[in-house]
Amino acid sequence: MERQYGSNSLSPCSSISNGVLQETVDVTKCLTEANELIEAIGAFSGFRKTQSKECLNLVRRLKMLVPLLEEIRDLHDMLPAEALSSHISLLKEALVLAKRLLKNCHNGSKIYLAFENEAVMARFHVVYDKLKEALDGIPYDELGVSVELKEQVELMSTQLKRAKCRKDTQDMELAMDMMVVFSKNDERNADPVILERLANKLELRKIADLEAETIAVQKLVRHRGVPNSESLQQIIDLLRKFKQIAGMDNNVAPDGPVVSKSLQRCKSTLIPHEFLCPITLEIMTDPVIVATGQTYDRESIQKWLNSNHRTCPKSGQTLVHLSLAPNYALKNLILQWCQKNNYELPKKEVVAGMGDTPSDLAGEISSLVHNLSSSQLDIQREAIIKIRVLSKENPENRVWIANSGVIPPLVKLLSYPDLNFQEHTVTALLNLSIDDSNKRLIAREGAIPAIIEILQRGTEEAKENSAAALFSLSMLDENKVLIGSLKGIPPLVLLLRDGTIRGKKDAATALFNLSLNQANKSRAIKAGIIQPLLALLEDKNLGMVDEALSILLLLASHPEGRSEIGNNSFIEILVNIIIDGTPKNKECATSLLLELGRNNSPSILVALQFGVYEHLVELTRCGTSRAQRKATSLLQYMSKCEHIP
Repeated sequence: MERQYGSNSLSPCSSISNGVLQETVDVTKCLTEANELIEAIGAFSGFRKTQSKECLNLVRRLKMLVPLLEEIRDLHDMLPAEALSSHISLLKEALVLAKRLLKNCHNGSKIYLAFENEAVMARFHVVYDKLKEALDGIPYDELGVSVELKEQVELMSTQLKRAKCRKDTQDMELAMDMMVVFSKNDERNADPVILERLANKLELRKIADLEAETIAVQKLVRHRGVPNSESLQQIIDLLRKFKQIAGMDNNVAPDGPVVSKSLQRCKSTLIPHEFLCPITLEIMTDPVIVATGQTYDRESIQKWLNSNHRTCPKSGQTLVHLSLAPNYALKNLILQWCQKNNYELPKKEVVAGMGDTPSDLAGEISSLVHNLSSSQLDIQREAIIKIRVLSKENPENRVWIANSGVIPPLVKLLSYPDLNFQEHTVTALLNLSIDDSNKRLIAREGAIPAIIEILQRGTEEAKENSAAALFSLSMLDENKVLIGSLKGIPPLVLLLRDGTIRGKKDAATALFNLSLNQANKSRAIKAGIIQPLLALLEDKNLGMVDEALSILLLLASHPEGRSEIGNNSFIEILVNIIIDGTPKNKECATSLLLELGRNNSPSILVALQFGVYEHLVELTRCGTSRAQRKATSLLQYMSKCEHIP
């Protein structure tokens, strides 16, 4: 939902989404760059055999975008920049990813691309998702795009959707041969027949091809592009075998020793697979866990989320909440490994040091802090709005603004008896709270009681942003306890029940995070959270079934929660979701039924009476991987009950 503010408070190049101001981009420049990217992509000649079909299909589809981009460039002046900027920016981002992927498939290691074919295909799916999201969001009717181009885009969107779902028949002989040669326990791993067949399939028989492959493998060594040293060693060993088949002498060929020496030099610093961020494939400096349990580097996943993505990049699952939990155990392992291997973690590139505010910005921030104490209402309001804008722009600004002492006066202004003032102030604090150290500062200054007050009595938009601020602050465990003890949960439950769709979503996200604390589970149950959650399950139009089930799953681990939700009518709702819900709905409902059944056997019997058994069997075959595991566990548990048919 887009937040609408007073026309005098925003520049014409800005829009507000989810309470946070977003700057638009130069649409014309972005369109030009998109065209240049497509031109560069079209210049690639030939791709590795294992991904050739996918690459050619992608290039063909991207070339079809050129007429559309040209027409948008001619017509985009008919709309405000903010109506197009996010979609064109997302399209450009998709094209950048596509170019990087296609370049890798054009000149990357053939052995590596065959070995990691599944992971490479996952990268194609990420590109498809971004392209489809960008194309589906462009306002074609408002622009006046021709019917022919609209039909072409609709066709492409359908093709992208099918491309992601399609699973082409894999070259099973190639897959089996790769498995054999990479197996330590299979005595056929040096079988010359298999090696020759594999060399033929990978087109690594000619001297020129083997020399090009050696260069590609050298790049893998230098850039640590392979997850672990064992895999890299296997790739190099296989390349040596291919060279022997071709009659090349590794000791004489100029490229042979280079690979070997490079491997010896880098072996101690080949980064273990689990230390690499799945998005960037670089070592993680600040690993965090998302709702699906996957770990990413904070900077990478935050950029993903800031681009309005609400799925897990690796699994594709919808994120039921946007909380990022620090993975301290993994971070400690990474630090120990770095110390042992004398490896220096990469420094984050920033425009200026985190502690050194650029002089022009320092002067502006100092002036804004001073204006917050002005006796003139308009000057104060203008300062708050400017702080809100600056704190949205980048992480460094949030640190610099907080270090300037802006948080104490902002917290005081939360209590100013003007609803518009409160709305802007709580949004500014929401933006500042994205930084972890600022979360603590905001809480220490006593902001939480005032935010809860705005949540109870503010405008609809202020309530939504207050809920989002409480969610952000609750990322720290001490703040979870503080928000719960200060009675922040009951107004969140009311917003979940009576708020706008955006308000319900903000409330649900905050309540999920707060309910990770055991004492808060009891507070939420006593505040009457169960009935609003049941209403979300029954109203499919709100699209919040997954969020409701995820919160209920947390509450089901509490005795009071099981008592509230373990009745027959609720079990019937769960069974109906398992029967008719989306794949993710079914997964969540099965997990919840399993949690209830483990602590309340009658729930299992009731579910059986409602006909859940055959649908659980179906889930073990066709559900998501997590749904399959949960359904299997549930069926095993059911088999222990004497009343199973």
